[in-house]
Amino acid sequence: MSHTLAAYLIYIAIAVPLVVFVARTLSRHGAIFLREVFHGNDGLAAAVNHLLVVGFYLLNLGYVSLFLRTDRLVDSAEEVLELVSRKVGVVAIVLGVVHLVNVWVFNTLRRNATFHRQTELPVTTDEFTEVTQP
Repeated sequence: MSHTLAAYLIYIAIAVPLVVFVARTLSRHGAIFLREVFHGNDGLAAAVNHLLVVGFYLLNLGYVSLFLRTDRLVDSAEEVLELVSRKVGVVAIVLGVVHLVNVWVFNTLRRNATFHRQTELPVTTDEFTEVTQP
C-alpha cells in the first residue's frame, strides 16, 4: 500500500467520526435552544433540528471529501503523519467555526424569542383587568 493511500485512509478514519461527534453534540444540545425558540413546539423544534443536522453533515462531509486529495508526494511515515495532521487540523478548525456560527445563530434566535415573549401584553387591548382596593 502506498503512503499516500495510507494517509487518505487515516484521514478519513479520523475526520468522519469527528464530524459525526460534532453533529451529534450540536443536535443534542441545540434541541434545547430550538424548543425555546419555537415556544415549546417540540415537533417543530425536532424537525428543524433534524434539518440542521442533515445540512451540517452535507456541508462538512462534503468538505472532508473535497479536502481529501493531495498533490504532495508522500514517501515516508513521517510525511503521512504530517499530511494527516494538517488535514485533520484544518477540518477541526472548520468544524469549530461552523459550531461557533451554530451557537451564535441559536443564541440569537433564543434571545429574540425571549424578547418577544416579554413584550406580549398580559391582556388584549380591548380587555381590562379589574383593580381592587385592599
